[in-house]
Amino acid sequence: MEAAILFVLVLGLLFLGVPVAVSLGLSSIIIIAFFSADSMSSVALQLFTASQNYTLLAIPFFILASAFMSTGGVARRIIRFAIATVGHFRGGLAMASVMACMLFAALSGSSPATVVAIGTIAIAGMRQVGYSKDFAAGIIANAGTLGILIPPSIVMVVYSAATDVSVGRMFLAGVVPGLVAGLMLMAAIYVLARIRNLPAEEWKGFGEILAGGKEAGWGLFLIIIILGGIYGGVFTPTEAAAVAAVYAFFVALFVYRDMGPLKGVRWIQDTDSKRARVGFSALVYALAFFFVFMILSFFVTAEWEGVTAGGRALVGLVLSLAIMVAYAVWRDRESNPFNIPGYIVAGLPIWGRNVALMGRNFFRMFFNEDTRKVMTDASKTTIMLMFIIVNALLFAHVLTSERIPDAITDLMIGYGFNWFTFLIAVNLLLLLGGQFMEPSGLLLIVAPVVFPIAMELGVDPVHLGIIMVVNMEIGMITPPIGLNLFVTSGITGMSLIQVVRAAAPFVAVLFAFLILVTYVPVLSTWLPYSLMGPEIVTR
Repeated sequence: MEAAILFVLVLGLLFLGVPVAVSLGLSSIIIIAFFSADSMSSVALQLFTASQNYTLLAIPFFILASAFMSTGGVARRIIRFAIATVGHFRGGLAMASVMACMLFAALSGSSPATVVAIGTIAIAGMRQVGYSKDFAAGIIANAGTLGILIPPSIVMVVYSAATDVSVGRMFLAGVVPGLVAGLMLMAAIYVLARIRNLPAEEWKGFGEILAGGKEAGWGLFLIIIILGGIYGGVFTPTEAAAVAAVYAFFVALFVYRDMGPLKGVRWIQDTDSKRARVGFSALVYALAFFFVFMILSFFVTAEWEGVTAGGRALVGLVLSLAIMVAYAVWRDRESNPFNIPGYIVAGLPIWGRNVALMGRNFFRMFFNEDTRKVMTDASKTTIMLMFIIVNALLFAHVLTSERIPDAITDLMIGYGFNWFTFLIAVNLLLLLGGQFMEPSGLLLIVAPVVFPIAMELGVDPVHLGIIMVVNMEIGMITPPIGLNLFVTSGITGMSLIQVVRAAAPFVAVLFAFLILVTYVPVLSTWLPYSLMGPEIVTR
C-alpha cells in the first residue's frame, strides 16, 4: 500500500511540473509522516548523512574542473589533435568530432559540458566544409553523451554513492564500453560518409599529430593525473577530483592563458630571437618530461621494492637532458650539444618576463571576472545537482525502510524472472524514465530498487552500473526532457524537433550498443576485475 502511494505521489507531482528534487523529498516526507512507522527525525538524519557522504564530495570538484576546462580553450586544442589523427578519412571531420568528444569526456565527466565545449567549435567547422547542419548537430548530440560513460563520470559517482559499489571499479569499467561506443559512432559516420560522398581533410603528416598532441598535452594530462593517481594508489577518487580542479585552474589561467588577466598574452613574443625561443622551448619540454616521468614512474613503481625517489629522479633527469639536447639540435641544425648552455641562457629573459608577469597578476588570477564567472556557474550546477541527490537519497531511505525492494524482488522471482529477462525490464524502465528525468535523480530512484534484485539474480554490480549509465546516455538524447537535445538546440539555433530528427539515426547506434553492453558483460568487467579484483557485495 505504502509503495503504491509513494510512487503515485512522485509521478503525480512530476506531471504537475513540480521540480524533481521537491517531488522526491515531499513524497518521502508525506509517507514518513502519515503512513510509516519511521520517525520524522529520520528525515533530518538522512539529509545530514547524505550531506556528509564522502564519495559525493567528488561531484563539485569534477564540476569545477569541467568548468575551467570548458572555458579555458582546451576543446579547441583537442579538436585540432583529433582532426590531425582521423581527419583524413572520408567524413573525417565528423569522426574527429566524436574523438574530440571522447577525449573531452575524459576531462569533464559531463555530457552537456562536452556538447557545449566541442559542439560550439566542431559544428561550425563541419558546416564550413560542406556538412549539413542536421548531420553535424546529430553527431554532436550523440557523441556528447559519452561524457557520462568515459571516466571520470559524475553519474558513476552517483551510482557508487547509491549502491556502495567502488568508484574506482566503475571508472575502469567505463573505459572499454566508452571506446566501443565511440568506435561504433565513428564506423556509422564512415559508412554514411561513403554513401553521401562527404569530404575528407588533407593528410598533414605525423608532424601535425605531434603538434596537435603537444598543444593539447597539458589538458589531456589531466586524464593521467585522475586515473593514474586513483589506480596508482596515490589518492582516492574524491581526492583525485580535488586535484583535477586545482590542475584545471592552473592550466586554464597560467599555461593556456585563455581566460583571466593574462588572456591573450603569449609566452613567446615575436621580438624574441630564434636562439632564445629554442632555448626556452627546450627547457620547457625537458621540465615537462621530468614532471610527467616522476608522476608516471611513481604510479607504476609505488609498490616495487628497491625503487627510491632519488633513483627515479636521476633517471628522469638524464632522459630530460637528452630530450633538451635533441630538441635544440632538431630546431637549429647548425647547433651542437656543446652549445646547449648558450641556448638555455638566451631563453632566460623569456622565463624572467613570464614569471614576473604571473607574479604581478597572481592574486588577480583568483579574483578576476572570468574566474568568478566559472566559480559561480560551477556552484549553481553543484547546488542544483546536490539538492536532487540529497532528496533522492531520502527517497531511497523510504524505499528501504518500507522494504519495497524486497517485496519487488520476491514478486519478480515468483513470476519466474531470470537475469536475462530482468535486464530487459531494467532497460525498458530506464529508457522510459530517462525521457522524463535528469540522469542522477532517476538513477538514485531506480538503483535502490533494482540493485537488490540484480544481486539476487546473480547480475554483477559493476556490470549493472554500466548498463544503467548507458541507459542514462540514451535518455539524454530522447525527448521530451533529453538535456543534450536542448543544449544542441541552443548552440545551433535549430528547433528541438529538428535536433530530435537529426539525432535519431545515431540513436539507433547507441541502442545497438546498449544491447551489446547488456548481454556481453565482459566489456564492463574485464578491465576493473583484471586490475582491482572482483567487487564484493554483502547481501
